[in-house]
Amino acid sequence: MGAGSAALTGPDLAAEGVPVDCVIEGQPLLGHANGEPVLLLRAGEELFAVSATCPHYGAPLAEGLQVGATLRCPWHHAAFDLRSGAVLRPPALNGLGCYALERDAGRVRVLGRKPAQRPVPAPGPTPESVVIIGAGAAGHAAAETLRREGCAGRVVLVGADESPPYDRPNLSKDYLAGSAPEEWIPLRSGEDYAKAGIELRVGVRATALDTAARTVSLSDGTQLGYGALLLATGADPVQLDIPGARLPHVHTLRTLADCRAIIARAARARRAVLLGAGFIGLEVAAALRTRGLEVDVVAPGTEPLERVVGAEVGAFLRALHESHGVRFHMGKRAVAIDRGGVTLSGGEALPAELVVVGVGVRPSLALAESAGLALDRGVKVDAQLRTSAPGVWAAGDIARWPDPHTGRALRVEHWVVAQRQGQAAARNILGRGEPFEAVPFFWTQQYDLALSCVGSPEGFERTERLGSLEARDCTVRFVQGARTLAVLTVGRDAEGLRAELALESTPPAAVPMTSPRTPGALR
Repeated sequence: MGAGSAALTGPDLAAEGVPVDCVIEGQPLLGHANGEPVLLLRAGEELFAVSATCPHYGAPLAEGLQVGATLRCPWHHAAFDLRSGAVLRPPALNGLGCYALERDAGRVRVLGRKPAQRPVPAPGPTPESVVIIGAGAAGHAAAETLRREGCAGRVVLVGADESPPYDRPNLSKDYLAGSAPEEWIPLRSGEDYAKAGIELRVGVRATALDTAARTVSLSDGTQLGYGALLLATGADPVQLDIPGARLPHVHTLRTLADCRAIIARAARARRAVLLGAGFIGLEVAAALRTRGLEVDVVAPGTEPLERVVGAEVGAFLRALHESHGVRFHMGKRAVAIDRGGVTLSGGEALPAELVVVGVGVRPSLALAESAGLALDRGVKVDAQLRTSAPGVWAAGDIARWPDPHTGRALRVEHWVVAQRQGQAAARNILGRGEPFEAVPFFWTQQYDLALSCVGSPEGFERTERLGSLEARDCTVRFVQGARTLAVLTVGRDAEGLRAELALESTPPAAVPMTSPRTPGALR
């Protein structure tokens, strides 16, 4: 989805090949074979040939980071196994093509593509059935991982959304702006789920969970038994409690239906007001400006996202939007909405035919709470994402897990984190016994600006900037004491990857396990 393609450049690796000594560890060699861009890589004495383009959004993998026999994407930090091409970490859904190699007289040539590896049955006993409640990032990743990891039992994916799983990050970016086609949005086709043996039930809510009987009741009147259950119920947008908040031209953005409703309203609107200046609000502002609407942004605080990314980055983002004609009303709140617009706390009235509320989300905990699971501003899980109930795991926006890198309990509302937790939970449902140790990652796209961050900046005391934000060549470190909590990059993809690797290697902080305030959501 959203894929570009690497140009056919470099040596013809099939016709002529290259000297073996030209393939240097940590330096992917870009060439082509049989009309396709291909990378040659080395890990020790092993050589590998894989597709040169990330299957997620088409990033050039030659600019990625090799770590042993794995390769990480420079844009959104998916990771791939060089031996098999398999996806090791989302957000990529599909693996890389792998090519056979021939060594002769000191040269290496690329032969044809290797056949895709079939799932290997999971070792040892596995649940006869796995039910996944929530078909967002975490639930979808879990269902696919179960099948990839050889789960032979029944897999049921239940989603309250009327639509099959889709690319939620795109809803506030290119799809809302009108520059992403409809076919980019679904994660899989119906045929894909059927072929994988995943029972997909959409438009259905879980209404009750009995952890003793291991059953879950659904809104359509059916009841499912389970051997293992994953809760991935996500989060719900915060609704404003002010006059006019339920008028038909007032929207939140969480689902594909929400996005389509905003697009339909935008088609007959001239002016829009965004309530909230978080990442979702800013992305929506950029998308609506791309559609030609006049846009006002209303939010408390001095700068957008100041609490999340600091005042300097917040001021930079504000200036970026102002250069595109967006008007900011900081330090203000909406006190009323009517059919003509929004009234602010200072008495100012902003005209608007479209109002989008983006003031945050709350984890969807009703099912977990009614089932008696241990909660702490989220569902408490252990290092393997197990809840307090036997046979029940939790992942995504609802899960608060013990982060080994910060020594704190975290709950993070990011798409990639949810995907990686769904993957980890699925592997542990199959008995892998692997702690979840991924460093949080998020990205945003606003106009032509791409910004990404690794780590969790929550609780930072100061920022340290290297380079220039205005030149879009910058690294910002979020520091607490002598410890780097997170690293934000603009125009420095390789540095972001190296920072992620460094944070993964950082020993845990010597502090008691606490539960900090949840970082702002970014999709």
